[in-house]
Amino acid sequence: MKKRVTFLCILLMTAAVTMAHAQSYRISVSQFVEHPALNAVLSGFQEYMVEKKVDVQYTVHNAQANMATANQIGHQIMGEKPDMILAIATPTAQACAQALKKSPHMLKTPMLFTAVTDPVSAGLVKDLKQPGANITGVSDMLPVDRHLMMVKEFLPQIKRLGFLYNAGEVNSKILVPLFQAEGKNLNIEIVEATVSKSSDVYQAVKSLVGNVDAVFIPTDNTVVSALESAIKVCEQNKLPLFNADVDSVKRGSIAAMGFDYYQHGYQTGALAQRIMQGAAPATTAVEFQEKLQLHINASAAQKMGVAIPAALRAKADMIYE
Repeated sequence: MKKRVTFLCILLMTAAVTMAHAQSYRISVSQFVEHPALNAVLSGFQEYMVEKKVDVQYTVHNAQANMATANQIGHQIMGEKPDMILAIATPTAQACAQALKKSPHMLKTPMLFTAVTDPVSAGLVKDLKQPGANITGVSDMLPVDRHLMMVKEFLPQIKRLGFLYNAGEVNSKILVPLFQAEGKNLNIEIVEATVSKSSDVYQAVKSLVGNVDAVFIPTDNTVVSALESAIKVCEQNKLPLFNADVDSVKRGSIAAMGFDYYQHGYQTGALAQRIMQGAAPATTAVEFQEKLQLHINASAAQKMGVAIPAALRAKADMIYE
């Protein structure tokens, strides 16, 4: 009789594991805009789920860099009643978080953010180690000192650096004082140029021509979505252009000391699986991606009149010729 009971327990445990493995999760995704870096985040997340054989049904929304649309999507997701919310980029994370607060039936639904620079300043979490509420995620906070050192290695005599961003994006706005402070340490003046929409990028970059020695674009969703406009102006005027994300380098900027957004999404997938297995978002610390890569576009450097130092070539993780 004891053997039968033991055998029955084993069967029940096996069935429970099988059912848990076969469980399908419904994830509603809100992405702020269509551009390679954010697309790579979603791809990395989805690839993690495929590799770990987690059955996920996705409903993907894209706000196309429109904040009003992002807010509408946030409310739409509340109506979808998913098992988990994935918000890619700061504006959409803020929109989803606000919609979540106004939806009592969804307050227990876990929300993960990814590609968010400063989740505390954005109002998403109270504390990085103890987020509170039911929200946590992975931050892409920039290592400002390493970005500026990279620019100075390319241009040792640089005095003024244009900083192009959307003042309406909290993720970019919080970086300005950080770049200004680090710039003082390196004797580089940071010259701001702001946009409110992607169609403003062309004129904003033109306003920097003759006033700065180079241009830097942070992980700003609005500006990166119109990167080709910035590249065009910089090529025409031999004005060096640098980015914070490596995906922009293959599109035509000179270089970036950034990280792979595919891996960023992959890391977010691992965090999501932990939440699915029972970890509470409120007490699950916000994660950061620390491994950086140096990508260089040799063709872009030539078009913008920059010689690539041998030391940078030697340590580059990727060079586009």
